[in-house]
Amino acid sequence: MTETLFSLSEQIRRCTACPLYKKSTLAVPGEGPKNAKIMVVGEAPGEEEDRTGKTFMGKAGKFLDKMLEIADIKRNDVFITNAVKHRPYENRNPKVGELKTCKELWLDQQIEIIKPELIIVLGRIALKSLLNETDVKYLHGKVIGRNKQKYFVTYHPSAALRFPKIRAEMEKDFKKLKKFV
Repeated sequence: MTETLFSLSEQIRRCTACPLYKKSTLAVPGEGPKNAKIMVVGEAPGEEEDRTGKTFMGKAGKFLDKMLEIADIKRNDVFITNAVKHRPYENRNPKVGELKTCKELWLDQQIEIIKPELIIVLGRIALKSLLNETDVKYLHGKVIGRNKQKYFVTYHPSAALRFPKIRAEMEKDFKKLKKFV
């Protein structure tokens, strides 16, 4: 792979491969070290991320930081990105075609460049994109090996902020993750 993470990020910023770019402010390629052992994949940029071009900057980002602390993982040591790189308008879920396009053009290349030992999958949309699965309820807190890659599945931070039961489950998941890493 001759592509660098920086040049890939620049290409993502100019992407017009799906209609999401039309109503978003900034693409959000992701951020973190190119040699990160852990990669975190969420769903899509939110309002704050769309405005700043940075990943997990709002309330969900602050909650993710707390979860990473539970697992003894420093945010600066992980690469954080999303299944799609532009914010879906009206905060809707990304469509299947948008997920497929972004995965094939960008996410797969990011994984190939970074070569993480573990990918933390945040929520149903990321799970669908990465593993073509949709049931976080039965997979959360587990490490799944597929395609020579290890994935740790958990809930999305925004779901944990809305539902106390999911918050408690997510905290348990990150305690399990601490033992794994």
